[in-house]
Amino acid sequence: MWLKLFFLLLYFIVLFMLARLFEAVVWYETGVFATQLVDPVSLSYKKLKTILECRGLGYAGLAEKKDVSQLVEKSGELTHGELYSVIKKENEQTEAGDASSTHFSGEMHFYELVEDTKDGIWLVQVIAQDREALLSKPNWGKMVQKVSQFGIRTGTFNCSHDYRSCIRRGWQRSTLVMSVPQTSASKGKVMLKEYNGRRIEPEHIFRWMTSQMSHRIKTLWRSEKLLEEWRPDPLHPLKMFLFAPLPQPPVFFSSLSVKFTGRIEFIFVDISHWDNRSSLLEIGVTQSPAYILKMPEGIYHYGNSTGEFLSVAAMDTFLRSVQPEVNDLFVLSLVLINLLAWMDLFITQGATVKRFVVLIRTLGTYNSILLVSWLPFLALLQLSYLDALYGYSLKLLRYADTTTLASVVRADWTFYSSHPALFLSTYLAHGLLVDYFEKKRRCGNRSQEDSSTNLEWLASLWEWYTSYLLHPIASLQQVPSDWEDDPNFLFERLAFPDLWLRPLVNMDYIKALPAWKFQCRVTDETEEETDNCRSDTDSSDGDALSVNSNTKAATRRCCRGDAEAASAERVSGWPRDVLRCSECVVCLENFVSGELLMGLPCGHAFHQQCIVLWLDAGRHCCPVCRWPSYKKKQPQHVHSSLSWDT
Repeated sequence: MWLKLFFLLLYFIVLFMLARLFEAVVWYETGVFATQLVDPVSLSYKKLKTILECRGLGYAGLAEKKDVSQLVEKSGELTHGELYSVIKKENEQTEAGDASSTHFSGEMHFYELVEDTKDGIWLVQVIAQDREALLSKPNWGKMVQKVSQFGIRTGTFNCSHDYRSCIRRGWQRSTLVMSVPQTSASKGKVMLKEYNGRRIEPEHIFRWMTSQMSHRIKTLWRSEKLLEEWRPDPLHPLKMFLFAPLPQPPVFFSSLSVKFTGRIEFIFVDISHWDNRSSLLEIGVTQSPAYILKMPEGIYHYGNSTGEFLSVAAMDTFLRSVQPEVNDLFVLSLVLINLLAWMDLFITQGATVKRFVVLIRTLGTYNSILLVSWLPFLALLQLSYLDALYGYSLKLLRYADTTTLASVVRADWTFYSSHPALFLSTYLAHGLLVDYFEKKRRCGNRSQEDSSTNLEWLASLWEWYTSYLLHPIASLQQVPSDWEDDPNFLFERLAFPDLWLRPLVNMDYIKALPAWKFQCRVTDETEEETDNCRSDTDSSDGDALSVNSNTKAATRRCCRGDAEAASAERVSGWPRDVLRCSECVVCLENFVSGELLMGLPCGHAFHQQCIVLWLDAGRHCCPVCRWPSYKKKQPQHVHSSLSWDT
């Protein structure tokens, strides 16, 4: 576990250094950093329009390049990093084509996604029965592509699928319907607004949507109202202010106000005709436009650090890190735990099938533990007396996330999430390096199992699995002779009938089990000794074969080795009554020199830590042959099966 954590942390350090290398290469080729500002006048008219579209500002009626560049300046400073991301996103949208759109099957489908969800904005094209759509297919595709970059979801409702619902809602002609949450509370009321404009071009429809979304944001024009909103508010501790000389806020700012409903309050301050400039200086606004996050700990100027662009994705990442919700933390923990589990694919040595079997087992175990661990955590969040602890945790998180290092980490997160192929390739390369160094580290301690083929390992796994299913369960066998005369044990059995199916075992017997330190010397005589193991085992009497029939796979994987005493209380050397093997069937890992082993009365050996955990869980039987771990075997049976031991 700790080894996987170390390799995962090392991988994150490699990603951090690789991002700095990319920045150095860009600086060497272009001579600029991503945080350096760009003069909008130096850009072409097409690039300026692309920037305005990504910010969500209408430029209809602005035919001059000078007017367009001024609008860009009024909405916020432009950096080289934002310019690069805007051009890249435009190219990706051109290559990908139309964005996906939902086709509603009926009234219930529409209600569940649009009206009941209440956590986003929808634009739905309603096609009346026996009528054509309001927007043609090419124009609808342009509209979907235009609004999807702001997190606005789209859909089509054909009244021919549910005519009664359209009549009840008054949709007797083809139209466009927009759903926007009306209140600032989480899961507030959703209102459906129908487009009544005469012009059906995408630009006019987008302008109508912008005006509808801006109504959700509180707009201030006077200094008295600003000072009132600037005071500490226990109900709304976090407020995102936009100070700009614009007629209405950009679409990306308005759409984020819907995503963070109930967590962050968005306020737009129109300073185009501001009456008191000194009031802005008093609260720390020295320039415009300015995006300021007001917190109980102070104010934070958004846009001055690495990766803080004026876009939905960049500001969404910033606000989620400052004020996360439970689902954000769960998704982050899910990603980290699966990255940790996949490290087992490279750390595990041996056959390819063995690697994937261990990986599947690790994935199932880690994800199950994660889900079970989140249940009590969610229950604790509902307790009212933990609100203070929750508030202090968010305060510490805000202190950490407003540092320069946090902004760099967010920029790297945005970069790698937008380049998934690079992320996966670096993870694979890191895993291959881990596999190489693990092979080098275990080179001196490798056993014959490390070089076994897939078929050989599958055969041994199948033998173990069949023995696990077919051998009688230990709990149904004879009661230990030491307890047969104990009246307390008999009373407990009678009081709880189910205890006849699970033995009441005193855990003190574990201390008496033989334990020793394993040392293996691989020599040229290994092959010869393996043959001796097989011949001597096969020549045993019939009783020994019946007891140890399911251990032939372990016996065949023997190696020449001796042991030294782990302590004065432990058995010195490999015990004579324990079968020599090379692998622990509990963790599926090979024995390495220096590890502590422990044997059971049936003659099978395991890692001491693995078998103790197995027994402590109440499974008082051998994982291989199911013989009771507290019950001694008849000496003649075990001794005869181990007659090959020297």
